[in-house]
Amino acid sequence: MAVDVLFTGGEVFAGSGLPITGLAVGVTDGRITAVVPEAESAALVGPETKRIDLAGALLAPGFQDAHIHPVGGGVEMLQCDLTSGESADEAVAIVAAYAAANPDEEWILGGGWSMDHYSGGAPTRALLDAVVPDRPVLVSSRDHHSAWANTAAIRLAGLDATTEDPADGRIEREADGFPAGTFHEGAMELFAEVRPQTSDALAYRGLLRAQEELIALGITGWQDAMVGDSGPGTGTLEAYERAVAEGTLLVHVVGAQWFERDGGLDQIDAMLRRRDERLASGTADRFQLGTTKIMVDGVAENFTASMIEPYRDAEGHDTCNHGISFIEPDILREAVTRLDAAGMQVHFHALGDKAVRDALDAVGAARAANGLSDGRHHLAHLQVVAEADAARFAEVDAVANLQALWATHEDQIDTLTLPFMQEGAVLRQYPFGDLVRGGARLAAGSDWPVSSADPLLAIHVAVNRVVPDYEAGPLGGEHQRLDLATAFAAYTSGTAYVNHRDHDTGYVREGYLANLVVIEPNPFALADEDLHTAQVESTWIAGSPVFTRTASLI
Repeated sequence: MAVDVLFTGGEVFAGSGLPITGLAVGVTDGRITAVVPEAESAALVGPETKRIDLAGALLAPGFQDAHIHPVGGGVEMLQCDLTSGESADEAVAIVAAYAAANPDEEWILGGGWSMDHYSGGAPTRALLDAVVPDRPVLVSSRDHHSAWANTAAIRLAGLDATTEDPADGRIEREADGFPAGTFHEGAMELFAEVRPQTSDALAYRGLLRAQEELIALGITGWQDAMVGDSGPGTGTLEAYERAVAEGTLLVHVVGAQWFERDGGLDQIDAMLRRRDERLASGTADRFQLGTTKIMVDGVAENFTASMIEPYRDAEGHDTCNHGISFIEPDILREAVTRLDAAGMQVHFHALGDKAVRDALDAVGAARAANGLSDGRHHLAHLQVVAEADAARFAEVDAVANLQALWATHEDQIDTLTLPFMQEGAVLRQYPFGDLVRGGARLAAGSDWPVSSADPLLAIHVAVNRVVPDYEAGPLGGEHQRLDLATAFAAYTSGTAYVNHRDHDTGYVREGYLANLVVIEPNPFALADEDLHTAQVESTWIAGSPVFTRTASLI
């Protein structure tokens, strides 16, 4: 039987294990209908068959991102985008240029500045006042756990030296107590009442802009880690609903509904109602809401990641600060148990070793109360995992959701994090190897726009534990490196499993959706240190090319 599209001439990564040589892959009506030896492929060719000669490139399942923020990332690309700034001066210059180019905007909003460009990771209001003194400026850090404001924004929010730190955040202060310009974690919400909300129209434009960016990186599905109709996820739900209704959402998406840390257990009923409404819509195959996102802690660089041992000060002495646990462990266990019983997946932000332990305890409590389920609960980030907890992922059937691009020495971790952790903590940073040896299932994501969404760059770091062109040894040691096949599986079949889409995506198998990516050169033919040179040549969704780098393959 003739197929619509036939791929030949390259190795095939089927979703696990090493690539297979000598296969032909046929696609009909959007699905893979033949995976056969190339010698048998002539029988699949008809007068209308589109033949794709891979010419040595790799054919693989489309990448899936297990933790990403496309709507926010896309909106920031449309606002004051600081991600290209390589220094404090460059970031300030970008703000100045954006303000000059947009004189009618009442607020300058955006994000993408790097903490390592500023003393103590905390830029000051004076830097912004020097270029925009007359309009409020509020821009998020690249990791979105801190915000930078000028004096006009601070005064509009009614903040001064008497403003207390919120329980879940911290204000950087000047000598007299007045806000210095940087606001961490929950302190960012002090601007919520005065800053403009993202309009539904802007959120929708941001989603489509992000989708374009991500498809070009070979990403054909994702889990949005912050979806809601209130709080930080405001506008995302409406953007997805509109994209589904208008047929512009090309990828498949799992929306993780945002759990308000001070909202209590009563919010679970509303989450279940939204999930069920999506299921009843008839379009849940494209966009579903069967996941809840819970922030267990913050991040290490602003000392809000929840740690078993305390942070140290600049002189290496123990402090009293163990970070912040945003949700009390007993409440976390009860929430996860209820969500699991109701058939919801839980997606944890767990960065410090205490947060990881609390999340694993919560999953274990749910298993004890409810028995085994198909929740496929997963813990994202995992910067520090206690040695005793690495094997607990398999014990409680939790997935390790890796942001591999962070598992490298670079300025932010080397200057703002490691010097303030306990002696030997460097050996526990992003312990991917330990997790694999402990039997954990792996998924992978980027947390874009916190860092690049490029799966191939993340895979390079997962394998090497060194970012390209950075002079350092592998973070945590050689034993924390992943092999290439394991890293590829995490970004394909591993995330498909987390997204409950392993029945029709994540593998090159007959009957599966033809969501595919062509990569040149074949990463499996490269030396480990050259993996970052591989690029996506084309991305296919349901058998149609939705991105091509050149015309040669199509």
